[in-house]
Amino acid sequence: MKLFDVYPLYDIEPVQGKGCKVYDTEGVEYLDFYGGHAVISIGHAHPHYVKMISEQVAKLGFYSNSIQNSLQTELAQKLGEQSGLTDYQLFLINSGAEANENALKLASFYNGRTKVIAFKKAFHGRTAAAVNVTPDPKLVAPINKGFEVEFHELNDIESVRDSILRGDITAVIIEGIQGIGGIHVPTAEFLTELQAICNATDTVFILDEIQSGYGRSGKFFAYQYAEGVTPDVVTVAKGMGNGFPIGGVLIHPKFKPKHGMLGTTFGGSHLACAAGIAVLDVMKSEFLVENAATLGNYMMRELAKLPSVKEVRGLGLMVAVEFPFNVAALRKSLVFDEKCFIGSSSEANTVRILPPLSITKQDVDSLVEKMRAALVKTLEKELA
Repeated sequence: MKLFDVYPLYDIEPVQGKGCKVYDTEGVEYLDFYGGHAVISIGHAHPHYVKMISEQVAKLGFYSNSIQNSLQTELAQKLGEQSGLTDYQLFLINSGAEANENALKLASFYNGRTKVIAFKKAFHGRTAAAVNVTPDPKLVAPINKGFEVEFHELNDIESVRDSILRGDITAVIIEGIQGIGGIHVPTAEFLTELQAICNATDTVFILDEIQSGYGRSGKFFAYQYAEGVTPDVVTVAKGMGNGFPIGGVLIHPKFKPKHGMLGTTFGGSHLACAAGIAVLDVMKSEFLVENAATLGNYMMRELAKLPSVKEVRGLGLMVAVEFPFNVAALRKSLVFDEKCFIGSSSEANTVRILPPLSITKQDVDSLVEKMRAALVKTLEKELA
């Protein structure tokens, strides 16, 4: 048997990591400012994380959700405390796509409607409902088109208001910061007005914080830059487990659970909860949300000084750098010449920078110098 070939792969195999560095099979060191799609939140192989997972798997890695699991309760309490959503309810699953899938299902249970509003350049996952609210036709198989979706421009409140007021929308789903779409931030005014319209029409307001949450923006959730916004549902994953598969749906107390309403086999396992608790422990003890805010501001200022930069945008350690040219050659030079990982975007001229929240100023300075060197090589080739 061979692998189903759906991923274009760089000829590199990381086999070890520490902090914001990874090492390949030859022992070559790479600066990791991508974190595997923003997954690595507290750094590779953090000692507390390794210890908690190791100790838990030696005791009990998994049992079903038909029994008590006090680790789930501990995770919910710590997540509520650090996020500020102490009165919300937590449903645990395995991934971001599952989180959005369950959020949309919950919305339809709540108001009995089926139509959804999402936004252009969004990405919400690859499962049936999640991919249907992702505006990329290449990802949507015919079987996925199970309900009607309207895609609106981000920050265009008049267009969205007109649609919601028709009364047939079950939910509006929006990223706290658009990730794959190129790091575009909804304005505080837009989120505030969007919530008000949703509340007035009993439309469920879903904040997808799968990439932008867990401290990455410099606040626990990116939507918290909009003071007073309280989503009906918040979805999380990626940084929640620092690489261990875990996701969550944070549910406003106005939603009343019923036995059998939602369910999962592997979600909220003992091992997954140990990983999730370890991440929150480290985030709190090492002030990683604050670090993301401080170093994110510094990094954005330094990146803006690089040659040929058109725009630097984002919040915290969720940053895009846009250039007036296709960045494929730049990313290749960064990986193979400068030994540095950064991310791509659906915008061909934009790179995404999503490092662990534990980076230092020295790490940022190293990134900037590697970017400068790669830019010089890339521009020289373009002019040759």
